[in-house]
Amino acid sequence: MAPKRLTFGFSPCPNDTFMFDAIVRRAVEIEGVRINPVLHDVQTLNTLAMEAALDISKLSFYAWMAVKDTYRLLSSGGAMGFGCGPVLVARKPLKHEQIRDCRVVLPGAWTTAHLLFRLWAPDADQRFFVPYDRIFEAVDSGQADCGVIIHESRFTFEDAGFLTIVDLGAWWEERTGLPIPLGGIAVRKSLGDGLIERIDGVVNASIRQAMADPEAALPYIRQHAQEMDAAVLKAHIHTFVNDFSLDLEATGRKALDVLESMAKAAGAL
Repeated sequence: MAPKRLTFGFSPCPNDTFMFDAIVRRAVEIEGVRINPVLHDVQTLNTLAMEAALDISKLSFYAWMAVKDTYRLLSSGGAMGFGCGPVLVARKPLKHEQIRDCRVVLPGAWTTAHLLFRLWAPDADQRFFVPYDRIFEAVDSGQADCGVIIHESRFTFEDAGFLTIVDLGAWWEERTGLPIPLGGIAVRKSLGDGLIERIDGVVNASIRQAMADPEAALPYIRQHAQEMDAAVLKAHIHTFVNDFSLDLEATGRKALDVLESMAKAAGAL
């Protein structure tokens, strides 16, 4: 009997390729199921989730809030924590009150980075979107006055000569005392609770295998990484892969509830 084939969308960023390398190599599997990876940037994944195009997908928590009737969030595979939030950067200093008059570039309409920015600067309406790896370029070219960076850009922006305008993750932590909920893994509800539980289990097993033997994932990580510096790759993985990646637990789910309440209050949902 042919295996059931499921698509699994995630990003080429080091934290995702680290966590899901064992699934790609089939070092961990679900009997009778073949999981096929589909790699895209986070906003493309968010868009595909809006179309219910993938069986399993990494997506921004902000996007999941809009598709939760179709997709069930897994306990495993998320990106959440402290000191890992998006950062608003520019080439010159800017005050909070100046941002409303600035052109701001962001990494996608349904990214949690965009939601956090909207909560911090609700009057800033000159916003536009490019893939996350083109934020620096948009600011340098003069298209934008400032930009919100995510992923490995958090570890390279100072060396590239950019200034921090606000660390949106730190702002969130100070305001709520909770970890920053960035993104998670969701599965189409139509697959059924039994299979979804097995998928959650294999995602968890893949992460645990990567944590136990991080060197095994390096070839796959380097195959897709935008930034190849070993120290940056290590910092990226260490920052975004943690205990919340294994289980959101009550604290993580509370952070999600608070973010969703704030989004609704701001008219962002």
